[in-house]
Amino acid sequence: MFYLQMAMEVTQILLNAQAVDGALRKQAEENLKQFQEQNLPSFLFSLAGELANDDKPAESRKLAGLILKNALDAKEQHRKIEFVQRWLALDPTLKAQIKAFLLRTLSSPSLEARSTASQVIATVAGIELPHKQWPELIGSLLSNVHQLPAPTRQATLETLGYICEEVSPDVVDQEHVNKILTAVVQGMNSTEENNDVRLAAIKALYNALGFAQANFSNDMERDYIMRIVCEATQSPELKIRRAAFECLVAISSTYYEKLAHYIQDIFNITAKAVKEDEEPVALQAIEFWSSICDEEIDILEEYGGDFSGDSDVPCFYFIKQALSFLVPMLLETLLKQEEDQDQDEGAWNIAMAGGTCLGLVARTVGDDIVTLVMPFIEENITKPDWRQREAATYAFGSILEGPSPDKLVPLVNMALNFMLSALMKDPNNHVKDTTAWTLGRMFEFLHGSALDTPIITPANCQQIITVLVQSMKDVPNVAEKACGALYFLAQGYEDAGSSSSPLTPFFQEIVQALLNVTHREDAGESRLRTAAYEALNEVVRCSNDETAPMVVQLVPVIMLELHQTLENQKLSSDERQNELQGLLCGCLQVIIQKLGSSEPTKYHFMQYADQIMGLFLRVFASRSATAHEEAMLAIGALAYATGADFAKYMTEFYKYLEMGLQNFEDYQVCAITVGVVGDVCRALEEKILPYCDGIMTQLLRDLSSNQLHRSVKPPIFSCFGDIALAIGENFEKYLLYAMPMLQSAAELSAHTANADDDMTEYTNSLRNGILEAYSGIFQGFKGSPKTQLLMPYAPHVLQFLDSLYIEKDM
Repeated sequence: MFYLQMAMEVTQILLNAQAVDGALRKQAEENLKQFQEQNLPSFLFSLAGELANDDKPAESRKLAGLILKNALDAKEQHRKIEFVQRWLALDPTLKAQIKAFLLRTLSSPSLEARSTASQVIATVAGIELPHKQWPELIGSLLSNVHQLPAPTRQATLETLGYICEEVSPDVVDQEHVNKILTAVVQGMNSTEENNDVRLAAIKALYNALGFAQANFSNDMERDYIMRIVCEATQSPELKIRRAAFECLVAISSTYYEKLAHYIQDIFNITAKAVKEDEEPVALQAIEFWSSICDEEIDILEEYGGDFSGDSDVPCFYFIKQALSFLVPMLLETLLKQEEDQDQDEGAWNIAMAGGTCLGLVARTVGDDIVTLVMPFIEENITKPDWRQREAATYAFGSILEGPSPDKLVPLVNMALNFMLSALMKDPNNHVKDTTAWTLGRMFEFLHGSALDTPIITPANCQQIITVLVQSMKDVPNVAEKACGALYFLAQGYEDAGSSSSPLTPFFQEIVQALLNVTHREDAGESRLRTAAYEALNEVVRCSNDETAPMVVQLVPVIMLELHQTLENQKLSSDERQNELQGLLCGCLQVIIQKLGSSEPTKYHFMQYADQIMGLFLRVFASRSATAHEEAMLAIGALAYATGADFAKYMTEFYKYLEMGLQNFEDYQVCAITVGVVGDVCRALEEKILPYCDGIMTQLLRDLSSNQLHRSVKPPIFSCFGDIALAIGENFEKYLLYAMPMLQSAAELSAHTANADDDMTEYTNSLRNGILEAYSGIFQGFKGSPKTQLLMPYAPHVLQFLDSLYIEKDM
């Protein structure tokens, strides 16, 4: 009776769930949850009926569709699998009725209802088509395309596009693919079609490109598709032009090797759009060339320019061929800055897109770009108009990655003084921001021990430090870039070891300046506080023996700051305190690693170890996953530095270790905790034994769970190796559980033929984890009379190694 009543009242409940009145809304949400839990089939049926009913209010229909979609799909993999199995288990007659409701909604007069139904149909198709169910779906949708009214045609094309986005190409047979492409291209091509239908068609083509391998291999079909897309870039309708260029961008990355015949026409189309069209279209036209750069950079990196019959994709050097036309076009875009572009951090405009593309072009062609860009820089760098000065600076910064140091170092040496002066004296904020960014790029790519001619010398170091420290007092966006430049300046001395670096005399001044930045009232703007701590960490990381006493003095300073955030948190749960705790724990981690790595400094640092550990444990009381991650990593560093002495913290720390291993929701925290278990094992060796039962139980539980993100599983296998190495033959009692887990993971990793890049990468990290586990276990048992316990597993291990030997994607 309850369900029947719910089904009858579902409209009112859906409306109440959107009410302003909090109590009414809460009650409605509770009712919906109860209905779903107690009678899922009736619940789904009622929602689909609501969505399909044109007499119902628009608000209840929209929410019905949204809840229906969310009941079938989820972001988390384990819930997604659960929802799929739940849907497949439903009564076929009920599912047929729900699907009929959804298809009927595609003809609704309401645009919102049609659009929602499109998404839900695609979600159901994503579940059913791979299981060979609903085979008639695509055929029935295609029969709609030609005879029905324009709104239904639009909804149908939208649905086809969503289906192509949802399912993998091997699920749809070639005959259906051909029909989908025919329907889509006709929808784009027909002059009688209204703009909504044409837009839906071109978006559907965008989603269907992955299915069109065979069609793009056929010259006639490819020519036809390319002609239709290029014509759509000239449509009078802005949205259609933009969607057509998005399609060209997708084609450039999916079918790079098929573009040679069309590249001249595409250049003309994109150049016209960049010069004359509205910003959303011009941005996509620039994106096309950025995408071509990405493809050519990948090919050149993979094959190193040696193309042979084995190369999957030859490089056509499109960028090199277009260089003398492309670079002037991109330089022109740099002059189209917006007055307030820095205030809106999410802003993306033509000038930024042009600079980004110019940087990619520099990486693609190397030295060849320099002579084309330098005249523009020289002409504009001293002009009275800020836009010209900023564009020239941006152009210089953009081309610093790609060309050889031989080509760039003389130019940078000439420009460095000018840039430092501009950072101090230019009256315009945008110019200073870009100048500080460009200095950071100089230090990132043209500074370090690998260079024959360093751009930073004892002679100019004083001036560089003075300017950067002064600029850290500037407005937040300029100060943030100055911190970034200092970060790369310090990083250049990372390999200097204990020998003196030019930064040594200024260490105290730099550290104090960075700490002052973290205390600024406006440090929350433009990522300034984070940039200051990142720079401070890098300065500490790259410091040497001379400055070690000053690093020791930094310990109580950072400890006090962390203590204050914990005290402040008692008064109010401020998000900023959580972020600050994460940054301070990260800073302490770097200091611990630095001081703990050599005996003299380690002695001075150890006096603070107890207090530091106490602070880290207090951080776990906060609710911030970021702070937990950073505290865990810092504790790992502390375990490494204190060695066997870390045992005294274990009683108190163990409960947080267990909490971290159980944290499936913030899986990064879980992964880091697994790594810290390894650090603690290496520090304590046999002293970890009393905690091993609890740790192993939790790790085995993690491996068995389908709720835990898969990326955590390879580190767990490595962790088995760390534990075995620490406790030696005492690992005996875990063999019975750990070895079968390793065997099934090894078997799983052998069956990944034709996997995508993500899966290949994951499989290799899994294999790595398995190898580290076996290696730790074998070494742990080395020299023990219990070694014979491993003999039954030997054939499987050898078989695994054999499978790796013959694997090509390694």
